[in-house]
Amino acid sequence: MVGMYSEHVRNALPGLRDRIARAAERSGRDGDAVRLIAVTKAHPIEAVHAAIENGLKDLGENRPEELEWKVQALGPTDVCWHMIGHVQRRKVPRLVGCADLVHSVDSVRLAERFDRVGEEAERTFDVLIQVNVSGEDTKSGFTRTTAPEGVREILELPRVRVKGLMTMAPFVHDECVLRDTFRSLRELHEVLGQDGRYEGSELSMGMTNDFEIAIEEGSTMIRLGTALFGPRKRM
Repeated sequence: MVGMYSEHVRNALPGLRDRIARAAERSGRDGDAVRLIAVTKAHPIEAVHAAIENGLKDLGENRPEELEWKVQALGPTDVCWHMIGHVQRRKVPRLVGCADLVHSVDSVRLAERFDRVGEEAERTFDVLIQVNVSGEDTKSGFTRTTAPEGVREILELPRVRVKGLMTMAPFVHDECVLRDTFRSLRELHEVLGQDGRYEGSELSMGMTNDFEIAIEEGSTMIRLGTALFGPRKRM
């Protein structure tokens, strides 16, 4: 099965790299300014091996249990693991030693939990603040209105480092809607940057169906799963 996944990634990656580079160029940047996170969620460990074999070292998981299992199965490695899905407060301890960057801190209470666990484990968590820019009821996160104050509170936590922001756009084909969502997050990022305590540099936005628009609007991290590995299979 590794061969099947490896072939899929090997065939898909050059085209994706080219699309990333051209989108970055349209935004006045180099393609190397955008990190491609290979989302291996709901794929077997063979997908992880295939990604690494093809030079992908940023891997993303959606569930703490699956992330923990894959990190243990893979063993020592130079992979950077991204926790991209919602994290329940009671599951934060599972991310100690597993998640290098958590994309989905969606409340002050969750950030405070990371801070307490970080104190107990004597480590600091690097996180992105999730903002529900589109205001969809099905998505969690700060709103554009509550995000500035929320980020200011989280910046006070000694065991949490805010590295930037994350959002998910509506699953639509309307380019105007997508562009407005990504632009709004970038503008919020710029407003926060006026506060000397906020030193975030990352904007995690863009997935298989909209990553080029996200890059044009300033994304520094895109999260690609289906485009790399094909449809997900049950583990």
